[in-house]
Amino acid sequence: MGVQVPLYQAKAEFFRMLGHPVRIRVLELLADGPTPVRQLLAAIEVEPSNLSQQLAVLRRSGIVTATRDGSTVVYALAGGDVAELMRAARRILTEMLTGREELLAELREAEASSALPQ
Repeated sequence: MGVQVPLYQAKAEFFRMLGHPVRIRVLELLADGPTPVRQLLAAIEVEPSNLSQQLAVLRRSGIVTATRDGSTVVYALAGGDVAELMRAARRILTEMLTGREELLAELREAEASSALPQ
């Protein structure tokens, strides 16, 4: 029997696997449905070898699947939870950035009021 990895460590490894802009973009595109590799390449605008390398990481992790349709390879998300994770990340980022905008406005207001002659 192998050594059990703590859940928090497995989650950290999962998020590390996601931690590349090309992989995130691929997952966002695949959230709309199965996509041929040539469409991914056109949408992401990276070198074919770079895309191939990042797709291989996603395939090995089991997060995406690849099927061949003639000479075309079509990629798809292995499950719907990944699309939901991408939507959740967008919501979290929106909340974080909204909070920063509010803080920035407060800081600018405080700076402006302290610059007024006494």
